[in-house]
Amino acid sequence: MWYRLEVRLTRADVGKRVVIRWRPGPADSKPMTDVLGILEQADAGSFTVRTRDGTLVVIPAGHAVAGKVVPPPPARRRHPSPGPP
Repeated sequence: MWYRLEVRLTRADVGKRVVIRWRPGPADSKPMTDVLGILEQADAGSFTVRTRDGTLVVIPAGHAVAGKVVPPPPARRRHPSPGPP
């Protein structure tokens, strides 16, 4: 099975939750990693993503392998607290 990897992010996606697969080393390196968060900036040169813990990750556009908008995280389930005995 073949997959076509493409970056489908534009300036219009700023403010949305995204995932970007990228190469943190040289653009032709093999190791890849993903970043998930809110897209804060997108232009021809780079993408800037703020992760859940507040870290700002700047990804050079030439290092991005794939990217897309993803749905918001699922709502956290609250378990009912046990009542008095």
